[in-house]
Amino acid sequence: MVIDDSNTIRRSAEIFLKASGCQVILAEDGFDALAKISNENPDLIFVDIMMPRLDGYQTCSLIKRNARYKTTPVIMLSSKDGLFDRARGRMVGSDQYLTKPFTQETLIEAVQIYAAKAKSHQKEVD
Repeated sequence: MVIDDSNTIRRSAEIFLKASGCQVILAEDGFDALAKISNENPDLIFVDIMMPRLDGYQTCSLIKRNARYKTTPVIMLSSKDGLFDRARGRMVGSDQYLTKPFTQETLIEAVQIYAAKAKSHQKEVD
């Protein structure tokens, strides 16, 4: 799942991920994402930090506080690269922090690492 208020970023990530065989779910903001997560049950979530209504920190925190989704990897995406921003991301439970602009290789590497962990955890639960 890719959550970003920028249509350009959503489309770029979608193109990169689909080219690598991923199924991609798009959301425009945190509220849109929360509505879709329960139906789609994504293996991995990329979330922008600066979004209207519900920002990435709030969205990540809500996802990680939900018992059903707390093990779903959440990767923060942001053009902000400060130590405080990264620390705040960790505090709300994010698994990784990627800086924009991202490359296809960066996204795919994150998918390979975290989607495999998510599937492994799901097998343990089942």
